[in-house]
Amino acid sequence: MSELGDQIDRYLEQLARENASGHTLRNYASDLAQFLSYLTPPDGEPPAPAQIDRLTVREWLGSLYEQQLRTVTIRRKLSAVRSLFDFMLRGGVIGANAAKLVRTPKTPGNLPFVLTAEQTNNLLDQIEAKKIERPHPDRDVAIFELLYGCGLRISELVGLNLSDIDFTERWIRVRGKGRKERQVPVGTKAAAALDRYLRSGMSRSGDALFSNHRGGRLTDRGARGIVKFYARMLTGDSSIHPHSFRHAYATHLLSDGADLRSIQELLGHAQLSTTQKYTHVSLTDLMRVYDDAHPKQKRRRASPPKSSP
Repeated sequence: MSELGDQIDRYLEQLARENASGHTLRNYASDLAQFLSYLTPPDGEPPAPAQIDRLTVREWLGSLYEQQLRTVTIRRKLSAVRSLFDFMLRGGVIGANAAKLVRTPKTPGNLPFVLTAEQTNNLLDQIEAKKIERPHPDRDVAIFELLYGCGLRISELVGLNLSDIDFTERWIRVRGKGRKERQVPVGTKAAAALDRYLRSGMSRSGDALFSNHRGGRLTDRGARGIVKFYARMLTGDSSIHPHSFRHAYATHLLSDGADLRSIQELLGHAQLSTTQKYTHVSLTDLMRVYDDAHPKQKRRRASPPKSSP
């Protein structure tokens, strides 16, 4: 094995020891394998890590653009390579992180499409009405209710265990990115959907909350497939995906007057700026929230306008 390949294996092993999520491990392993493949000539060996300079990384980045990959995908791949180089830098394998000398591609400024509250509730109502014959309808309803009612990432949803749910206080323990835990309240509809699902008699694997048709833990790929199926069949819109409900959750909370800090906590974001990108509300809605919440604006409205002399 080449020196670079060996360093990649060592880095992935460290991520596993640090309890990185399975989603992160799969993505980083794939991204770094592609990076290694790009640098490996036919019938040859890739350069030693110390020989990889800024120009080499820029050429690799250029190849990603030629593949017409999305900017967010390119940013993720560059992040994986930067993290690998940081690992090698700490280990004394290289003297500088060449990947950090390359400018990060800017993401487009357009905001994501967000389902309206009416669209979201109509879809969930149709799923609950069981208009489509499915083998485990109660499980599917619970999945959608938790995605929208709790703003979960798909990896957080499939990672839930039965022991993570407090039915008395109605909250769930969620393991987010970096294995950070947070508590999220469960609404009335989501709690009722969970109760119906657990009473449905569907076999589950150990403590896993959601199971597949074989009784094993439902994977994120399986859950994505369930969401795509219902979205396509009931709305004809195949662009709706699990994260659409997380966008809707944040947007609708903000539209109804919740403050960004609270939404940040509910979503498990480390930075408030990330929460702001998830919300997609009109300027009118933002001004309404500002007018209702800002004390100076309240005082202005409370005081009658002065009459002209």
